[in-house]
Amino acid sequence: MSVDTDPHQHGYISDKERYLGRMKRIEGQARGIAKMIDEEKYCIDILTQVSALTRALQGVATGLLDDHLKHCVLDAAKLSDEAAVEKIQEATDAINRLVRS
Repeated sequence: MSVDTDPHQHGYISDKERYLGRMKRIEGQARGIAKMIDEEKYCIDILTQVSALTRALQGVATGLLDDHLKHCVLDAAKLSDEAAVEKIQEATDAINRLVRS
């Protein structure tokens, strides 16, 4: 994990509470799945919940990516072409990680 020393305000800040709320629900889903496994629930029911959890995480990821493009990349483009290329590469790398996961 990189340390960000950039004083720039991140694009997701305006939705921070919404993201935190979504993450708390995701935590609850993960605990629920662990409980289902502990209680030896039916495999398909557990897989259904894992799928829902995966979609929820993907929703957070795509929201953060959207915020990055609309704020960080756009702000960098206003500074310089070099800064824009760097932020676009960060987004491309993040997309590649998401696609592989």
